[in-house]
Amino acid sequence: MMNTTHGAIGVAMASVTVLVAPEFAVIAAVGALLGSVFPDLDLFVGTHRKTLHFPIVGWLLALPAAVWAVLVPSFVSVGTAFFALGATVHAVTDAAGAGHELRPWERTSKRAVYAHPLGRWIAPRRWIRYDGAPEDLALMGVVTLPVLILYDGVVRNVMLAALGVSVGYTAIRKRMPDLTPDWMKDSE
Repeated sequence: MMNTTHGAIGVAMASVTVLVAPEFAVIAAVGALLGSVFPDLDLFVGTHRKTLHFPIVGWLLALPAAVWAVLVPSFVSVGTAFFALGATVHAVTDAAGAGHELRPWERTSKRAVYAHPLGRWIAPRRWIRYDGAPEDLALMGVVTLPVLILYDGVVRNVMLAALGVSVGYTAIRKRMPDLTPDWMKDSE
């Protein structure tokens, strides 16, 4: 999935706070957005979808953080909970997509995301054929809807901008491998 789709999923999850605790709605959205895009920083600091992706272990932080936010609601606890939840859901949903490869539409990789406790890679499900596929853009649009309905101001504008970036990325996705720097190709 596109990083923008991961971000939109996180902010969509956080949008529940608009209804139940509006005073925490913005910090929930910020925490969820940052957490949802955070795992992909491992493109630059290690092995992608392994170094900062924790589809199983992430729940050991996300669930207690969520309980903390419910029992002791504050900007810190709510932001932390949604950051952890966003990062964990990102790692889990990577398994729903394509493999860990520059041209995922070729289906050459059997590695979607690394499961540290199992000591192995989880195979790609390919429900979303590849990041930037039309169905990825459609998912981005669908999960952005509650955000656009429930939020206004900066959160709404950021998600509209992310939707615009997603449209552009989808349009050029299959040409991206030719534009990828050699140092990023080595991290595959």
